[in-house]
Amino acid sequence: MVVAVRQKCTPDEVLNVLQDLPNPRQEAEAEGEGGFNPLKIDVFVQTLLNLGSKSFSHSFAAIGKFHFVFKTLAESEEAQICILRNLFSLWQNHQQMICVLIDKMLKLQIIECSAVANWIFSREMQSEFTKTYIWEVLHLTIKKMNKHVTRLQRELSDARDKMRRHDSDSESEDDRKRRRDDHDDKEKPTEEVVERMEEKLEAAQADQKNLFLIIFQRFIMILSEHLVRCDTDNKDFNTFWYKWTIGRLQQVFLTHHEQVQKYSSTLETLLFTQDLDSHIMDVFHQFTSLRA
Repeated sequence: MVVAVRQKCTPDEVLNVLQDLPNPRQEAEAEGEGGFNPLKIDVFVQTLLNLGSKSFSHSFAAIGKFHFVFKTLAESEEAQICILRNLFSLWQNHQQMICVLIDKMLKLQIIECSAVANWIFSREMQSEFTKTYIWEVLHLTIKKMNKHVTRLQRELSDARDKMRRHDSDSESEDDRKRRRDDHDDKEKPTEEVVERMEEKLEAAQADQKNLFLIIFQRFIMILSEHLVRCDTDNKDFNTFWYKWTIGRLQQVFLTHHEQVQKYSSTLETLLFTQDLDSHIMDVFHQFTSLRA
């Protein structure tokens, strides 16, 4: 693999190099959905990022050139988490590089936001949980999703405005002139185009809601486990870890309050139910009371 990449091979040639690697997850792959070969991902990601480790630019160029290979190997969320594990394994002593490369992979849609969230809360990342860069990664992931939804909303709104303007008999000459000056005098969008834009927006909003559900569910799970363990062992729950984690939960609510508010009823129905520990529920009630 090292020789092939150094000889400026094509993405297809990389896949040929990888194709004979045995799959340690043969049984899982046989089941079909979610099947992937972690060994292929290990060899490819570690080799490529190591060869591109000279600078950010070298890493970006390597990821861009072999984008097709990443997409081929990372079809499932589990495979995307495997990519993140390898990235962390290689760059665990360079936190800025981890943040920058994850941001790049999100932009190129190599990994999805939900995969990043599940990786951050995974057991393998427990040692990193109270490090600031992990929360930088989480918030850039949420912001990436929010920007995507906002852009689709704006595009749909613009398309609907164009339809209304073209359909309006009362449009003035000044309006028509302004459209021509703004290079906006195109044919009006068809209903089919607008419907496709609506479907894309609905899908993006579903992904956004799912991302918040994953994040808050994971917070609830780890905080609940901590509180139960402390109660069982008759220990004080109010440790540094607890204060850090509950503070980070509050930060997600407050930093992204506009987006979270849209899904507050879903969160209350599915996650923040009355059987939760009062310490966790207090954070949710504080958030909802801000909009009361």
